[in-house]
Amino acid sequence: MRIMLATIGSRGDVQPLVALATRLRDLGHEVRLCVPPDFQDWLAGLGFAATPIGPVMRKALATRPRPSYTAEQLAPMAKRQIEAQFGKLAAATEGCDLLLSLTPQLAAARSVAESLGIGYVFAVLSPNMLPSPYHAPPPVPLSTEPPAPPDADNWALWERDRKFMNDFLRTALNEHRAGVGLPALEDVRDHAFTDRPWVAADPTVGPWLEPTDLNVFQPGGWFLPDERPLAPGLERFLDSGDPPIYFGFGSSMLVEDDLGEVVVRTARTLGRRAIVSRGWAGLELPADDDEILAVDEINVQALFPRVAAVVHFGSAGTTLMGALGGAPQVLVPQMYDQHYWASRIEQLGAGFVCPPGNPTVDSLLSALDRALRPEVGATARAVAAAVRRDGAEVAAHRLTTAGAFAA
Repeated sequence: MRIMLATIGSRGDVQPLVALATRLRDLGHEVRLCVPPDFQDWLAGLGFAATPIGPVMRKALATRPRPSYTAEQLAPMAKRQIEAQFGKLAAATEGCDLLLSLTPQLAAARSVAESLGIGYVFAVLSPNMLPSPYHAPPPVPLSTEPPAPPDADNWALWERDRKFMNDFLRTALNEHRAGVGLPALEDVRDHAFTDRPWVAADPTVGPWLEPTDLNVFQPGGWFLPDERPLAPGLERFLDSGDPPIYFGFGSSMLVEDDLGEVVVRTARTLGRRAIVSRGWAGLELPADDDEILAVDEINVQALFPRVAAVVHFGSAGTTLMGALGGAPQVLVPQMYDQHYWASRIEQLGAGFVCPPGNPTVDSLLSALDRALRPEVGATARAVAAAVRRDGAEVAAHRLTTAGAFAA
């Protein structure tokens, strides 16, 4: 089979697709990807054909403060988004047998598949991205609204989400559908999401809860096995003292200028060594502190089992890697599905959540003081033992089985 895998997002959104693509290639299938421009060189190095779509994520994620748009501004943005998907995504998918979209942001993906007469699968990385009475939807990507309170009427929030997609995407989407001979849509969200979506999340860490109106398939999380050794300097650091705390904020660039200082002061106050990932934000750290080691992109699968705790914003990918590594987690959620993952780790007893907003020394100290207790470490290790390792393999086999996808 020839399969197109598509998403718009950061490294944490793209890497699960690469995990699935690798499994599919191992099974003898031809795989293409359609992802943001930032990842073209990386994918080419892995031997995958990739077409750029969406914004340059480093630039988009560096915008501060987060933008809030009016209805008048959103309408032309939505039109450009739909045009790009019917153009770039359709052209890149030509000749494929199946299209899988791993984001709600590709609202035209199913229409593209229909126009090409091929199968379509809609998948998400987090259960709260699908309509459910048990989960409130994450704030829409182009808004600055806070997450829903715990006692929110989730169905009312999901109706708001449906209305948002219909108000700003339906007109442009139906214009393009008419241009390729497809009937108009009444409900953009339900069409794009299908009634048989996939949840590419681990069922222990992020379970899909029944009953709902959807026939959901949950194969487990999609992670890419990483066999790279840790750098000699990192190995020496790990071997030279007690397990350090890992601080990493990944692709996010929406951080305060003093976050590096906050992290260092937190570690020093605790009397703990620390490994700090510079990330896309390029955190500034002291150059003369033997107890603080700054790193760039590394093999976290090898690192996380050897650290005392993992502190991060709460992306689906880092949360899964932290759970897999058996490390207690401290989550500092900022946006989108990060609030869901933070709540799940706390519910499991495998970590704690910092208050909303930018992390401070006091908020990190409070959360880490609880996360570093022995009983939390024991729970985190028990969660690690329950995490599925075969999610991408299960998904690859299902994806290439006749009748497993909606046409």
